[in-house]
Amino acid sequence: MRFRTLIVTFLAVCLGVFSVNAKALAVVPSSMTYDQVKGTGLADSCPTLPTGTGDTISVGGSAYITDLCFQPTSFFVKEEPKNPRQEAEFVPASVMTRKTTTLEQIEGPLSADGGGLTFKEKDGMDFQAITVQISGRERVPMLFTVKELLASASGSSIADGTSFSGEYAVPSYRTSGFLDPKGRGVSTGYDNAVALPASADADKLNRANAKRFDLTKGSISMDVASVDSETGEFGGTFESEQFSDSDLGAIDPLEVKVRGIFYGRVN
Repeated sequence: MRFRTLIVTFLAVCLGVFSVNAKALAVVPSSMTYDQVKGTGLADSCPTLPTGTGDTISVGGSAYITDLCFQPTSFFVKEEPKNPRQEAEFVPASVMTRKTTTLEQIEGPLSADGGGLTFKEKDGMDFQAITVQISGRERVPMLFTVKELLASASGSSIADGTSFSGEYAVPSYRTSGFLDPKGRGVSTGYDNAVALPASADADKLNRANAKRFDLTKGSISMDVASVDSETGEFGGTFESEQFSDSDLGAIDPLEVKVRGIFYGRVN
């Protein structure tokens, strides 16, 4: 009887520890419970570090970056001016998507070779489907991402002022299985608008009929502003430029600039 009681007590303790740890994993910051964080948008925030510490993270040969996080704080869309004499410029845009804009848990190898550092993105939650809106005008869908990021920096260590820059792949906002309102798609659906079969090959309709999966390039710069040599953490600000959605090739994509903060940890 006593043995059975001990087993029940042990299982209760184990389940209690498991539930506490499971809840702690979902907490940002760790002092708050899941219910306190739910619906506040705090889970969409990257960790931050104090600036101006003067610390340095030395990279001897090779290392690994984990928990890389990108949190957008502002968006800009390049808009053609109404006056033909003026040049196109980036104008501020508001986020229409709910608080699901941050990229996180990104990881990849970091190598030091030839007097420089190179980071190659391998895995993680590296894309978010976001919609932004130019003030009082059109809405612009985009796939905010850093897929296959290859960024480099000078020197053999990460310190205040270190600047990474590189390019990444930007897949199509929509997948090949998506169907537009007329049932047209890349790998499924109709080849043309059913109501206009005789005009399917017309130049003005062919672009919308011939769907394609666009793969473009984006560029990013990351400026380190805080480093903790004891924990291997570092952070700072970033700015990236990429194209918005092209509606599977039916429209011309717009250039979008994203600014925000980032955080990472070197193992």
